[in-house]
Amino acid sequence: MAGEPVAATGVASVDTQAPATPARYDGYGDLRFGMDEPAFAKAWQGELRRLGPPGATCFYLTPTWVKTPADFAFMFEGGRFVRYDVGVAKETAPGGGKVGMGAAQIRTLYGTRASELPHKYVSGAKILRVAAPQGTGLLVFETDTQGRVTRWRAGTPPQVDYAEGCG
Repeated sequence: MAGEPVAATGVASVDTQAPATPARYDGYGDLRFGMDEPAFAKAWQGELRRLGPPGATCFYLTPTWVKTPADFAFMFEGGRFVRYDVGVAKETAPGGGKVGMGAAQIRTLYGTRASELPHKYVSGAKILRVAAPQGTGLLVFETDTQGRVTRWRAGTPPQVDYAEGCG
């Protein structure tokens, strides 16, 4: 129940204690991984801006209200929605993770489903990779060298693990 202390193990129940959020392991709101671009645009029902060269097999769509694409964007590869990227604290990941949290908080929220890897480019920084409690989809949290989450993404392998985005 919300507001009650977490069990002595320190592992919160992702399903019962996480805040409501449109972010999901299998998509975002009504958007599901695997949708093609026309189905995605119809489900989004808002204006989107395409990022990337014309004809590219990997590109991002971002809502027109987003000022900095690194803050919030949807990745497409091979004509399908495969991942979304978040770089702001106002968006909450499935299970409660957010930009600004410490790595220890992420490990507490997600328990044994969270594995830790060294960051590919930043010495001392970490990648926390979280498997969905059931079904498909993964979360990836990136930390800085002080262990604070700087950004996160959700998606399907292998795209969710691309450190460079479409790069």
